Amino acid sequence: MTAPCLLAAWSHHEAELRRYLRHRLSDPDEADDLVQELFLRACRQGQAFCTVLNARAWLFEVARNLLMDHFRKTRVALPLPDNLATSEPDDAAVDLLAQCLPRVLSELSADDREALSLCDLGGMSQAAFAEMKGLSLPGAKSRVQRARERLREHMSQACQVQLDEAGHVCCFVPRPPVK
Repeated sequence: MTAPCLLAAWSHHEAELRRYLRHRLSDPDEADDLVQELFLRACRQGQAFCTVLNARAWLFEVARNLLMDHFRKTRVALPLPDNLATSEPDDAAVDLLAQCLPRVLSELSADDREALSLCDLGGMSQAAFAEMKGLSLPGAKSRVQRARERLREHMSQACQVQLDEAGHVCCFVPRPPVK
């Protein structure tokens, strides 16, 4: 048996839901199928539907999810040409650039080194860092952000980092580690 609250909500919102789905689908029959599926899903809720605070919002959320599922199922995949060049992302340059980090980090000020070591490398939250240093949270965030910027600038200069057209690290000059 269908809950009376569902029938009342459905009678108030069915036309609006149908327009919503028809507007987004080229085939009105597909939209009607989704309206029917939406009603069935609401019916499956039974009396639990009556506890929904905003029935219209619930119905539209389910309608949107049904629409997204429909688009996922009906998405047309075009075949790729056989002669399409494949390229593997080159993460090696970035990974190797990490070898410059200890040297460049050691050349930063003690405050910058501490902020980066604790927050970025050590995983400490900026809120915990602020509390530890007696700073406000915005002050701690600014300190970490400025330290990151100085690290980036120093690393770019010291390791002669070059970026490709996409902004990815393509090459650099390694620096020997600090002894």
